Amino acid sequence: MTEEILPPPGVGPHEDRELELMLAGTKPLAMFGDAVGSGYEFPEADFAPYVADGTFVRREMIYRPRRQSVPVRYVYFARAGEAWRIDAMHKIHKGIFERGDGSSIETERRIGRLLGYAEPDIEVWIAWIESHGFFRT
Repeated sequence: MTEEILPPPGVGPHEDRELELMLAGTKPLAMFGDAVGSGYEFPEADFAPYVADGTFVRREMIYRPRRQSVPVRYVYFARAGEAWRIDAMHKIHKGIFERGDGSSIETERRIGRLLGYAEPDIEVWIAWIESHGFFRT
C-alpha cells in the first residue's frame, strides 16, 4: 500500500474552495487540470454565472505533453482585470507540458503567486515539496 502524501494543513491546493475565495476577492486565479478523458468534472457550472456576468474570465487550454500520449486539459478562471494571470500560467504550463521544461522551485513560487497565495504560505509549500523529494538534485 502506498502512503498518500498530503500537503501541510492550510497550504497547498484550495480544493473545493476556489469559487468562495475568488468571490471574496482573496484569490485572483483558479485552475483545474487533468488528463483528457479522465472523468474528473471541473466545477465549471459553479463558475458559469460569474463568467456570464463578467465577474470572471474563463479560458481553456489543451496541452500535448512530449513525454506522455494523453493530452492534458486545463480550465482557468480569473477575476475580471486579472486575465494576465491566465496568460502567465499558460506560458508556465506550455513549458512544463509541451517543451518538457519540468517544474522547479522558482516555477512553484511563480505558480503560487499567480494563484494568490501569501508569500509565507508559498515558502511553507516549497519547504514541504523539497522535504518530500519532489526536486531531487
